[in-house]
Amino acid sequence: MTFQTGAGRTGPWRLAALAAAGTSLVLLLAACVSEPQTTPGFYRDLARVDAVVDAPSAANMISHYRANNGLGPVRMDPALTRQAEAQARAMAQAGNVNASLNSGNRLQDLMAAIGQEAAPASNNVSGGYRTLAEAFSGWRESPKHNAVMLDKQANRFGLATAYAPSAKHKVFWSLIMAGPQVAPAGSAGTSTTTAGRTPVPSPASR
Repeated sequence: MTFQTGAGRTGPWRLAALAAAGTSLVLLLAACVSEPQTTPGFYRDLARVDAVVDAPSAANMISHYRANNGLGPVRMDPALTRQAEAQARAMAQAGNVNASLNSGNRLQDLMAAIGQEAAPASNNVSGGYRTLAEAFSGWRESPKHNAVMLDKQANRFGLATAYAPSAKHKVFWSLIMAGPQVAPAGSAGTSTTTAGRTPVPSPASR
């Protein structure tokens, strides 16, 4: 038996080819839906109420930068992160980074609240950066805030953001860098606390 394959005629082989092509297209579309592209943590937009800083990305980024400057790595510390969250929320609620200067929100108050007032620590606060990459770049370009990331005594950190949709700068940041915990004054050992925490304006306000 023969089949014409000219205009208006379709042979079995062509029907099979069309069916195969259609199946491939369906599978391709399904793959696109089921396997969406994920945004790297340091580029993730944090202008959301439920946004959380990607801890591994932050630790890798800061530690790599410190290594390039001859310093040791830092790890994310849960207690410091909770204090950074509290400070970021306070700024977001006020809609202003200067809220970090209020009693209870200052670095020394935050460290004392977790019994670590004797530990060496420094602090960056900012408003306006939407991604971890933006915040890191901004702090790196600011001498005072760069010094906090390159704190020689630091071996741990806490980092958090808080979102205020009605505020000018939207996303508020808190970074707390700290060294090893030490005995409080009056007991064995001594320590120094460094409060390197000048608020950083958002990129738009510079």
